[in-house]
Amino acid sequence: MKAETAAQAEAAPGVMPLDREAWFKELNRSNFVNSYHQYRDAQLCGGSRLLIIGPGQGLDTAIFRWRGYDVTTFDIDETFNPDVLGSVHEMPMFDGKRFDIAIASHVLEHLPLAYLDSALSELARVARHTIVYLPVAGRHGQFRFQLGARAVGFDVAWDVFNYFERPDGTTLRYCAGQHYWEVGRRGFRVKDLERRFGQYFRVMKAYRNYDWLPSFNFILAARE
Repeated sequence: MKAETAAQAEAAPGVMPLDREAWFKELNRSNFVNSYHQYRDAQLCGGSRLLIIGPGQGLDTAIFRWRGYDVTTFDIDETFNPDVLGSVHEMPMFDGKRFDIAIASHVLEHLPLAYLDSALSELARVARHTIVYLPVAGRHGQFRFQLGARAVGFDVAWDVFNYFERPDGTTLRYCAGQHYWEVGRRGFRVKDLERRFGQYFRVMKAYRNYDWLPSFNFILAARE
């Protein structure tokens, strides 16, 4: 990808602009759905050394440790009591391929665009596989058909948002001023993101989370 502009570089990584102490105490259905998908996706990657970037309320960490993973948590914000404090775009404290899996669930959209490629490069350096979950722009609808106890069926989802608006990468304009960019917006379609990821990873799987529509999920293998 071409280098980001000087204007984009003016925005710097930082903590979420909200009441983080209150958010830390919340626990919603989406947390459990997200943790389930992370655990399921990790099975496709193999290995037990796990880096969780942005541990949030701690549910993911608790589940992985319960299932026997060697978990290290990492965050830019000490509010969430990470094992290691820092920003995902700079992780010199970790050796190359220190981890089997890195998980960045709803983290990268909080980075100004100028730091995204550095973050992807660092993730590919420190872990053999990376699981990235990202928010989908707009409001969402769903039609779900299920048949029988095994829930055999199909899902159709649709999103309503201004597709023609291109995020500038420096302004926290989405999700009540928390996100710099989101999946689906101009320049951030799934194909756009896969091209960007492709510089550092092989895309193993990309899928919409029909159990939590605001999430699009990627399972990535680092290029050697």
